[in-house]
Amino acid sequence: MLSTVARTVVPTLGRLRVSTAGEAPIAPGSIVAANHSALVDPGVVLAAVDRLGVRPVVLATAGLWRIPVLRGALLRGGHIPVHRGSERAAESLEAAAAALAAGRVVVIYPEGRLPRRVDAGESAPGPFRTGLARLAAVTGAPVVPVGQAGSRRISSGSTTKQLSGLATAPLRRPVLHVHVGAPVRLTGDTGEATAQAYAAVAAAWRTAAERAGLLEPGGASRS
Repeated sequence: MLSTVARTVVPTLGRLRVSTAGEAPIAPGSIVAANHSALVDPGVVLAAVDRLGVRPVVLATAGLWRIPVLRGALLRGGHIPVHRGSERAAESLEAAAAALAAGRVVVIYPEGRLPRRVDAGESAPGPFRTGLARLAAVTGAPVVPVGQAGSRRISSGSTTKQLSGLATAPLRRPVLHVHVGAPVRLTGDTGEATAQAYAAVAAAWRTAAERAGLLEPGGASRS
């Protein structure tokens, strides 16, 4: 259901473009690791991978399950709540491992939170938490790095600014670019694997931002 909503709604908010590194298939049982820069970018990523024939399970903050209408959709889709900072935090990785074993594609946001900046500019992903590396180590699943750029042109900053951005996006139609990188196998200890994953996702983000015209030569963000 969420993939269907994303496929329908996201193109009304902006011009969605999707690129891949070669064929770059997202095989069943893969972990999709994406950068997280705005509230709307999970929908952007879902719409992008839907174009590639993939309807994944998403790890998302458990607070979303407290929203009555959304809760039903999340439950029906088999999506996985993340209880950060609680005794139940490990449950999300266990559920993700089970989904991977069943052949589902799992989307994870390794940064674990949105950036604190309030402007609409692009910036490199923030530091990664270790959950992605631990999940890959336990399951042996390949990691598909995904970079998305442009979502902050729809929603960023204060609540008022975000609502205004959503309301005007169908008129402005900002470019939204999602780049799917080649799958990687993480190796080494947790720290090394996390660094490998970060490098892959950061490279995918840079490709997306450049193709969206949101990075100046040399890597500076366009305002």
